[in-house]
Amino acid sequence: MLQQTQVDRVVPYYERFLAAFPTPAACAAAGPAAVVRLWSGLGYNRRALNLHRAAAAMTADHDGRVPQEDAALRALPGVGPYTARALRAFAFGDDVAAVDTNGVRVLARAVAGAPLTVREATALGDRLVPAGESWEFNQAMFDLGATVCTAARPSCGQCPLRRQCAWRRRQAATAIDTATAIDPWRLSPTARPQSTFAGSDRQGRGRLLHALRQGGVRRSDLAAACGWPDDAPRAARIAVAVIVEGFAGWSGGKDPVLRLH
Repeated sequence: MLQQTQVDRVVPYYERFLAAFPTPAACAAAGPAAVVRLWSGLGYNRRALNLHRAAAAMTADHDGRVPQEDAALRALPGVGPYTARALRAFAFGDDVAAVDTNGVRVLARAVAGAPLTVREATALGDRLVPAGESWEFNQAMFDLGATVCTAARPSCGQCPLRRQCAWRRRQAATAIDTATAIDPWRLSPTARPQSTFAGSDRQGRGRLLHALRQGGVRRSDLAAACGWPDDAPRAARIAVAVIVEGFAGWSGGKDPVLRLH
């Protein structure tokens, strides 16, 4: 839930979700439609579908438990390298770095003093994790990046790493003002801005899934549900994607209804 979504917004969803689905088995048994409906408002709805699929896989293959091994975690639907590492660090205490965008920014600025890819930042983080303190290390990276070493206006004077920060030391050595110095994180791939949401396929897809949560959507109403009343072909393309991904399916005859599974 925390991927791409702020903590304050996630907390009530997290609490409601655990109340409804306290175990992977409970989540798997509820069916994907129930999970997608409870997810409403968090965005990135594919996460909800993958979470249900992962719960089903854990129930079928891991006795209803979250596996600890990296390969087993990454075999679960929707679990990539970052999520697997976050689970290993926070749930199981493995000495690995879970490097998100905030972590890349902190490591690029404070440690490397140079642009970093996610892979490079993760390898660097792994070397820095103190034995037995992966929870503390990763939480520190998250908090520093979110509250101090921010993207737009880093609070360098308040940073606990200011004395050893590679970026700050280079600025001091060359007498370059902080406001004009080249930010190594800005040159990193993770600093690239996300595409505009307004008017995008993602926006139309979100609107369609919102309509599906309220009930079925007739084929003739697809364009309106997506917010593109004059672009039926585009709405039809979004509907096909939603079906292929497993969110919904058609039922009925001449003017079929699209419904969540």
